[in-house]
Amino acid sequence: MLIAVYNSGIPEANLKPVTRAFRSASILRPSCLLILFATLGMALHAGATDWSGPEQELARKIVAVTGPGAVAVTIENRSSLARRDAEVIQAGLRGALEAAGIRFVKSEQAAATVAIVLSENPTAYVWVAQVRQGTAETEVVLVSIARFGGSVAAHDSMPITLRKVPLWAQDDPILDVAVLEESSAPTHIAVLGPRKVSLYRLQGGKWMEEQAMEIAHAKSWPRDLRGRLIAAKDHLFDVYMPGVLCHTTSAVPLALNCMESDDPWPLVTPALSVTNSSLFPGPGSGNGPSTVISPTKSFFASSRNFFTGALTPAVGKFTTVPKFYSAAAVPREKYTLWLFSAIDSRVHLIDGVSDQTAIPGWGSDLANIRTACGAGWQILATTPGTEGRDSIRAYEFPDRDPVAVSAAIDFPGEITALWTEPKGDTAVAVIKNQETGSYEAFQLAVACGQ
Repeated sequence: MLIAVYNSGIPEANLKPVTRAFRSASILRPSCLLILFATLGMALHAGATDWSGPEQELARKIVAVTGPGAVAVTIENRSSLARRDAEVIQAGLRGALEAAGIRFVKSEQAAATVAIVLSENPTAYVWVAQVRQGTAETEVVLVSIARFGGSVAAHDSMPITLRKVPLWAQDDPILDVAVLEESSAPTHIAVLGPRKVSLYRLQGGKWMEEQAMEIAHAKSWPRDLRGRLIAAKDHLFDVYMPGVLCHTTSAVPLALNCMESDDPWPLVTPALSVTNSSLFPGPGSGNGPSTVISPTKSFFASSRNFFTGALTPAVGKFTTVPKFYSAAAVPREKYTLWLFSAIDSRVHLIDGVSDQTAIPGWGSDLANIRTACGAGWQILATTPGTEGRDSIRAYEFPDRDPVAVSAAIDFPGEITALWTEPKGDTAVAVIKNQETGSYEAFQLAVACGQ
């Protein structure tokens, strides 16, 4: 998968630490002393972290792919590194590449192109290099450096901005919200609660209830109830609840036909399992892989709040995965990388052949979206916050490590649901507001650029 480069690399600079000696400080005027101390402080800050090791390691990995010769190199900082540190690292990377035999040229003169992104995840700085030679398949190499001082910081150079649009709020729990019609903003929505599905239409600036349909079920719901609204082809939508499946009728006024069912729940919204590049113009479709996600489903435990792990169809050789709360997927050129947020607090990365586990400090809810930004496919992941105030951030996966591509967007409460919307380019997040105690639903959309 490709990562779009938003800014050209910062030109090479000859950065050397300041080593000025104080031969006779006592004869200097106070203003001169202030200047000297400020200059020395900048030098000490720039030299506080030794980046030479990872710079040389990444250079070696790049040259192992390209070999020595003429290469076009771009470097972009998407991390929370200060501008001065980023400039030091970029100069160091160019120096290490040059020492390894790389000669910097423009792209039209290059035998290979290298796009380096300085990014981070919650525990480490991650430097990713995409290397392409001619028409050969892009290779990705990376290095990671342990971070100190806590979680990823928000900053101005993130290439993607997450925006939240309030959809609905009520005292009863909200399980899911589907946007049925919208122009510049949603105008017709369906709200799924424990007892019914309610349809609302925006009229004269106010939401008016259009219809309410009861959900018939014989057994009691589990304590932590979950549910989904899934768009359908020959009727408006299906309702998935633990042990119950409902279909709307095709005629208006709508009716809801419910039955006991152990049918698997879709893990992929229909729009993401259909090839239609016109829905996603721009970098996401033009430069990314053409692979779409297979319409994978999983069985939901009718008396609990998680998926059993049984998949249909299988993901490569995996017919089952560990029990999980949510799943998301990123298509590659030759396979799909699946992420399962398991009940053991680990994220399982499954590519059809291997199962790798990670503990990135995420919450239990994941969702994938396809947009015209960056690499084209992003993962939205929750992060537990202090005092029950959670956040959501967008990530991309150039390899197996998540790379943050947006600042975190905060919510005034705990996130109780996160689902991809039917069109696949937005998501719905539901929270329980810590102050009011009500449930609130938001539409999450992505804006490209800085």
